[in-house]
Amino acid sequence: MKTSLKGTKVLSYKGSKVNQKSILFTLFSLLFTLFSIAQEKDSVKVNSLDEVLVSAVRVTTKTPVTFSNLDKKDIKYRNLGQDIPILMNYLPSVVTTSDAGNGMGYTGIRVRGSDATRVNVTINGIPYNDAESQGTFWVNMPDFASSVESLQLQRGVGTSTNGSAAFGASLNMLTDNYASKANGEISSSYGSFNSQKNTVKFSTGLLNDHFELAGRLSRIKSDGYVDRASSDLKSYFLQGTYVGKTTLIKALVFGGTEKTYQSWNGIDAEKLNENRTYNSAGEFTDEAGNTRYYDNETDNYQQDHYQLHWSESFSDKWSSNLAVHYTKGKGYYENYKEDADMADYSLLPVGAITTTDLVRQKWLDNDFYGTTFSVKYKDENLDVIFGGGWNKYEGDHFGKVIWARYASQSELGDHYYDDFSTKTDGNIFAKANYQFTEKLSFYGDLQYRNVKYKANSAETGLVDDNFNFFNPKAGLNYEINQKNTLYFSYARANREPNRTDYEGGNVKPEKLNDFEFGWRFNSEKFQLNSNFYYMAYKDQLILTGTLDDVGAPIRSNTDKSYRLGFEVDATIKLSDQFILRPNFTLSSNKNVDLAVEGQNYGTTKIAYSPEVIAGNIIVYSPLESLHISLLQKYVGEQYMNNIELPSAKLADYFVNDLNVSYEIKPKSIFKSIMITGLVNNILDKKYVSNGAMWDVYPYYYPQAGINFLAGLTLKF
Repeated sequence: MKTSLKGTKVLSYKGSKVNQKSILFTLFSLLFTLFSIAQEKDSVKVNSLDEVLVSAVRVTTKTPVTFSNLDKKDIKYRNLGQDIPILMNYLPSVVTTSDAGNGMGYTGIRVRGSDATRVNVTINGIPYNDAESQGTFWVNMPDFASSVESLQLQRGVGTSTNGSAAFGASLNMLTDNYASKANGEISSSYGSFNSQKNTVKFSTGLLNDHFELAGRLSRIKSDGYVDRASSDLKSYFLQGTYVGKTTLIKALVFGGTEKTYQSWNGIDAEKLNENRTYNSAGEFTDEAGNTRYYDNETDNYQQDHYQLHWSESFSDKWSSNLAVHYTKGKGYYENYKEDADMADYSLLPVGAITTTDLVRQKWLDNDFYGTTFSVKYKDENLDVIFGGGWNKYEGDHFGKVIWARYASQSELGDHYYDDFSTKTDGNIFAKANYQFTEKLSFYGDLQYRNVKYKANSAETGLVDDNFNFFNPKAGLNYEINQKNTLYFSYARANREPNRTDYEGGNVKPEKLNDFEFGWRFNSEKFQLNSNFYYMAYKDQLILTGTLDDVGAPIRSNTDKSYRLGFEVDATIKLSDQFILRPNFTLSSNKNVDLAVEGQNYGTTKIAYSPEVIAGNIIVYSPLESLHISLLQKYVGEQYMNNIELPSAKLADYFVNDLNVSYEIKPKSIFKSIMITGLVNNILDKKYVSNGAMWDVYPYYYPQAGINFLAGLTLKF
């Protein structure tokens, strides 16, 4: 797993490595063992894949939790190469951004103003967030949307789940279900900035009514909107499934490689006005005084995931799920450094020369492995899940100089730093839904989580922390009638600092009390979800406005802060042809009596937390096979730091996209031919969706003007 966005130098390793071949052998040995056991089972029918794999982390309208669902049908119309955060852009309280400006390569997401480090992400219930940085690097899973059956975004703390604590939201993704019949799919798309995606999928269907093998290969390439912000992304997905009368076993292997030219730096206000696509990454002045750009200022990473799931239905009331997993991540980013201090790279002076131009690589070699489990009991009035997980991360990080104008005493392959870290994360939980009466149900959720983190680097110093967290949750769900439901919930969350936080000095874990009060209305032509939320933080880690030596933001604890908001989303069926799907969020996000470096700023707005976020999708389907959608997004103004500097304000923006798809169902050869078009930013709005403060100086990430993607999908 990646340890840090924008290549933060992390830690290294002095001990034994996890053996990848041994892990694979163990996984598949266990698969055959479970298969042998499964052959002997003969009882009730196995549950649906959604319920079996993610029942421990997903919720329904019976649970007093605020959430949104997105399924394969919703995704397919816009799945033309843009990343999963971009596909989620129109969900309530969501703000997305793209470093390259066109939704490919490095992308990011915020929910209720909380960034990706505070959004817990799981794949089939397995943690995906990086253990150290707590971030999510979607660039490592290109075209993963093509293998997603459905996803659920729980806003707020949500329910107990595996991995890092949810401080803004939790996102759990379910990969493709098995197919009963053999099928195949070929899809290609092309668009602005030489963007292209090619995908091949297949499934054998259930062979002998029990076995299925399915897979996907994908490649995405783009030059990016920003200068040289190119990406070359490859990915694969392979799953084997055994389906018995009471047993479901799935073995999955998926991953990808990415090579992206860095576009992490952003641009200053002057460049934003004069040259919006300017990219300073790789820029240097040669010996003749000419401005040049290093052609390999790139991020290079490979990440491979192995998952094995065994789900068993013992009776109509009892079922269980056991999973083991292993993730291998390895890669580096490369920089040209001009006039670098030789001492910083363990190089001795060459006579009176103490600086040199050089090319460096910062490497990450990480292993993440563990297990998750759950047991479920369900009868007419009671639904109980006991579960938990144990996961371990080992991070080996080192730096190399691969070229220097003055190489001094260095040898090829020398390391100028070697650091190492380990993190273990274990949790157990119990959740229960109890139907008191026909209309009133109670939800309870108790989780105990233990986190141990050890690190040794020049930035963090010696770290040996042990955290014990107790996270209770409870709520009530009241069905007024068949159409109206009210719910109220309280959730407690505790969260450990990430690696970069230790660079800022003494840090404490964060605490959050989340209160949600909602109303759901459901009729044939109108569905409405609305809720108030109050998220009260203690010792929240907030941006100080300073950065470390590689540009990563430094955070420190603030005593009190809160988020207070009102969210609404609806589906309105005006006719058989017209559907509206509006949503909006109004919020107040404040630091209370903020003190930074001894100066008190009073009550200020929390950074990157717009007070207004709104979205809308207008769907027109004049024919069953033709879908035309206008997608609209408004994001209000926001600050890039917590002290409300005028220069730190990002302007609001309103963007419109147009999506058209037409499906043909021939009588032979192909089951379906789908033609899809997407015009992003049809009004050619010049806008900025993200930025950063370098002390008091703002840097911006401009997004592309009008641009398009067009695709063709053949199913057979």
